[in-house]
Amino acid sequence: MHPLEKMFRPASVAVIGASNDPDKLGGRTLLHLRELGYRGRIYPINVTSKQVQGLPAWPSVRDLPEVPDSALMLLPAPLVEPALEDCAAKGILHVQVLSSGFAEEGAEGAAMQDRVAALARRHGMRITGPNALGSISPPDGFFGTFSSLLATAQPGPGVIGVATQSGAYGSHIYAAAHLRGIGISRAIATGNEADIDVAAAIDYLAEDAGTRVICASLEGCKDGAALRRALLKAAAARKPVIVMKVGTTEVGAAAAATHTGSLAGEDRIFSAVFRECGAYRTQSIEEMIDIAYLCAIAPLPPNDAVGVLTVSGGIGVLMADACIEAGLAVPPMPDATMARIREIQPVAGGRNPIDTTAQINGRMHVFEAISQEMLRGAELGSFLFYLAHLGRNVPRFPPLEQTLTRLRQAAPDRLVVAVMTSVEEIRARLEALGVPVFEDPTRAVKAVTGAARLQALQQAAAAAPEKTMTMAPRRIIAGNEAAAKALLAGIGVPVLPEHACGYADQAVRAAEAVGFPVVMKILSDDIAHKTEIGGVLLDVADATAVQQGFGTLMDRARLACPEAKLDGVLVAPMVRGGVETIIGVQRDPIFGPMVMFGLGGVSVELFRDVAFASAPLSAARAAALVQSVQGSRLLDGWRGAPALDKAELIAALCTVSALAAAQTDIDSIEINPFLVRAQGSVALDALVQLRAPQVQPSTPATIF
Repeated sequence: MHPLEKMFRPASVAVIGASNDPDKLGGRTLLHLRELGYRGRIYPINVTSKQVQGLPAWPSVRDLPEVPDSALMLLPAPLVEPALEDCAAKGILHVQVLSSGFAEEGAEGAAMQDRVAALARRHGMRITGPNALGSISPPDGFFGTFSSLLATAQPGPGVIGVATQSGAYGSHIYAAAHLRGIGISRAIATGNEADIDVAAAIDYLAEDAGTRVICASLEGCKDGAALRRALLKAAAARKPVIVMKVGTTEVGAAAAATHTGSLAGEDRIFSAVFRECGAYRTQSIEEMIDIAYLCAIAPLPPNDAVGVLTVSGGIGVLMADACIEAGLAVPPMPDATMARIREIQPVAGGRNPIDTTAQINGRMHVFEAISQEMLRGAELGSFLFYLAHLGRNVPRFPPLEQTLTRLRQAAPDRLVVAVMTSVEEIRARLEALGVPVFEDPTRAVKAVTGAARLQALQQAAAAAPEKTMTMAPRRIIAGNEAAAKALLAGIGVPVLPEHACGYADQAVRAAEAVGFPVVMKILSDDIAHKTEIGGVLLDVADATAVQQGFGTLMDRARLACPEAKLDGVLVAPMVRGGVETIIGVQRDPIFGPMVMFGLGGVSVELFRDVAFASAPLSAARAAALVQSVQGSRLLDGWRGAPALDKAELIAALCTVSALAAAQTDIDSIEINPFLVRAQGSVALDALVQLRAPQVQPSTPATIF
């Protein structure tokens, strides 16, 4: 039995803070248990009443005749801690703390929450919340929640599991699922997550035999490793995980922290982790419900190629455009296939989408023959059939039902989606065949996109790990650019022959050694962004210019940063051509070292066209990271420019990622720009920062 099983499916439950008043949270929760089909034993806990809502009540859980499997706690925040002590004394090991007034309300509440969490750990007790909504298991009639939704709508049993931090979000998902006629297997809202979090709930749902699809919503995460493990476990079980992460902006992240006390984290890093672990991220509840609905009744498509067959040319074009914009393939049918299709229906237009025209009405055998030819003619993972309003005509439905039945039998691993208006009877019969029904063509395409992406993401997540570079830890001294480049050169990242110079004459000799023109940069541990203070001189052409440039750089640095410790000037050869990129490492507080890649120079701040991946990288993952950045097309040759040599770029990404994985003391690495050229690449600037500040010796000047 999974450790959380009794949170969802208890044989007995205590309601601590039960009330006779259904308008109070304790009264509403008890009412739901009594009236919505729960077949287990219910123990109301009320210190003043011997009977609550017609059930015998007890003043404390210590007085109960048995140890309940679970408890629901709805007490004022100051009473929660002693009530949990009572639960521990009784031996109750599963408690859902639905009370609010903890970390979401400030420092005093956070201190109370810390004490509650410590108490639970001390007694081996698992708790949700505080500030949680509770859990439900519709197949068992268990609704351990105070959600007001249940007064008007009760989610039916199904195969979709829900794990969410936010109670309001969870309640809205329950409502949206009910309105779509979609059933739920288990659902839980974890609240402030003093103990059990969304990751733990996903871990449970990945094992739960009654759950086939998982919907998850996070505001933040406190244990990145646990979230990774849970998502990978679901991918290995071939259970699609559709996830939403709110707090994508600074304003949203601040609101999320206020709401649950959770760390929202860097949003793009969350996206990278979801993708690597086989989960598909959506942007709306509607999209989440649509994809979950599709995955609950139909197979994930074997590839991203879509065939569109329609009785309306305009709707077919709309769906084809939506497919292409979503990144799906819409391959044209081969000539031989089109010849056979036009023998069946001479007026059929297009090659994919194929328009049968409205003449198909009453001639469903024609529609079936064309769909079978499309199936044989191309490797299509999904079929989108636009059928206008045929789903509203019950007497004329049987031929369509037979057509779709035979298509599903001929291609049981393909995704077949009907787009039409329909009555409930026809919709239910098609869903029983494994054919999802959508009224809106664009929503249908979004759902198909999600299913196709999930197939690819799960396959990648479940694949054997690729070989990555390993690196032994080394002693690192953080410092200025010269120190950073010395570290990079030592692990094999290409750098220029450049020299740190402590005075002007030394800089002249260095420039003469590397050859004019040169680049001159101020060197200082205390100045991270040299260009912002005018600390970089380009195309310095001769010895006189170097002599003057040394003084100029030192003067500018002293004026802009009077407190900075200056180590001199770095002299390097001037290089031209190529594309500036950025390679970075950020040690995320939740997920550990993450590698960043994007366009470099000022472009990284202007366009923010960057992508993240977990360290360390294999060569294949590094190449995929590069390809995921829109600006990477410049590396492949743009408007007649030659393709650039990405081999050293990919090697540098792997090397830097291995360093980050091996060195727990590194907080960040930034190589910007990393210049990619037609032959060879090179790090032109670099900064390494350690996690713990320490006094560093300055880089010694090179003596000629």
